[in-house]
Amino acid sequence: MRTLGYHDGYLGFLSAPKGPDRRDVRIVDVRAGTAAFAEVWVAINGTPIQTTLTEPRPAMLERGRAALRRRCIEPRTVQGFLGEAVLEPCEVVLAAHVIEHCPDPLVALWQMRDLLLPGGRLHLVVSKPHWCNVIIWLQWRHRTFQEGEIVDLIQEAGFEIERVYDSPSRTSRGIVASRAN
Repeated sequence: MRTLGYHDGYLGFLSAPKGPDRRDVRIVDVRAGTAAFAEVWVAINGTPIQTTLTEPRPAMLERGRAALRRRCIEPRTVQGFLGEAVLEPCEVVLAAHVIEHCPDPLVALWQMRDLLLPGGRLHLVVSKPHWCNVIIWLQWRHRTFQEGEIVDLIQEAGFEIERVYDSPSRTSRGIVASRAN
């Protein structure tokens, strides 16, 4: 992730001016992979009261756990896909390059919304149309989303858009949205 520039991109996205994230929160990193997104969130916001990584692949869960342990955080790990895993409600959901791979992105967004307590925040990174994504598509067969398309889906899922960040890379767009009460 670092070699491809995503770590730095996540750093830029999560560091951009915004409303305050608090340290006294529980975060869930959905389909965490290497936990790069959670790791950057922690580096910027400090240690949350609870960190949960969800991931269907055991080897990736272990990589994510190891990354956070280097930051003195012992994450709770839950093996499974979004919608299958039993998760406690939280104040922050992190989802980097998740919905592009879901059969129904709107259902995935509803599931993320349902994870959040009222007023909780979703930090979402999605693929946007860019010629580089053709190369990535050959490997992962993922979707890309135009800005208007993803904003509409997020709002339809019951979120209020706080900001759209036209990065964290040439291939991605970051969005912060709060759960509408």
